[in-house]
Amino acid sequence: MNKLKNPLYQIIFEADTPAGKAFDISLLWVIVLSILVTILETIPNLSPLQKQFLIYLEWIFTVLFSVEYLLRMYSSPKPVLYMRSAMGIVDLLALLPTYLSLFFAGSSYFVVLRAMRLLRIFRILKLNRYVSESRVLMQALKMSIPKILVFLGSVVTLVIILGTIMYMVEGPEHGFTSIPISIYWAIVTLTTVGFGDIVPKTPFGQIIASAVMILGYGILAVPTGIVTVELAEVQKTKVTTQLCPSCFREGHDTDAKFCKYCGAELNPDPGANTT
Repeated sequence: MNKLKNPLYQIIFEADTPAGKAFDISLLWVIVLSILVTILETIPNLSPLQKQFLIYLEWIFTVLFSVEYLLRMYSSPKPVLYMRSAMGIVDLLALLPTYLSLFFAGSSYFVVLRAMRLLRIFRILKLNRYVSESRVLMQALKMSIPKILVFLGSVVTLVIILGTIMYMVEGPEHGFTSIPISIYWAIVTLTTVGFGDIVPKTPFGQIIASAVMILGYGILAVPTGIVTVELAEVQKTKVTTQLCPSCFREGHDTDAKFCKYCGAELNPDPGANTT
């Protein structure tokens, strides 16, 4: 049994081999095409023939994803753990809505049916697994979270102060009817969105608004700088796309023999568990 399961595991869960790369690239195209079909189905005024064609395509994609899901369960050393993992849940969401549509075909359930079918857009989450650069970016974003949270806390403090000042300067007669409304104006102005529904009328208020607009350009650059620094740090360390067969986590060093998260062996001997 292991003679079949281990090669399947290497092809389906890994991308370090030619067969694994070919499988990932093929599946990536299937995901992209299935997302495109989901988007096209929402276009109004499609002819009955076009709608039927898209339905056929959707079922083809669903069958392919179902086969992939079953193969992942079969080849996984711990199928239940795979099903409960984030990766397994996304895989299930990729195929479940189409099957559920078989049980909600009545006209009274049309709204519910549309909502469930739109869940197929979750297939886009499967793309991250097959784009190696996304792993580097996600790791950089995770490392940036503490610094970005501190930055956001500073921004929240700043908009509260600015909103309070503008409330005192402009007042209700100029549209700044409360401090929450003034804070809303400060957020819109600081982020350079500028809806224009509330604008300062007094000269002093306009000076403050000008300063807030200029300040906004500098503030918007801070998160980009934080992520860029962390991205440079992540790229210094080379990692593989290899998944741990025990916990299904990745990001291991190229010379790693054991998972740095759970300690399991990354490349167990295929014949060690034969019975």
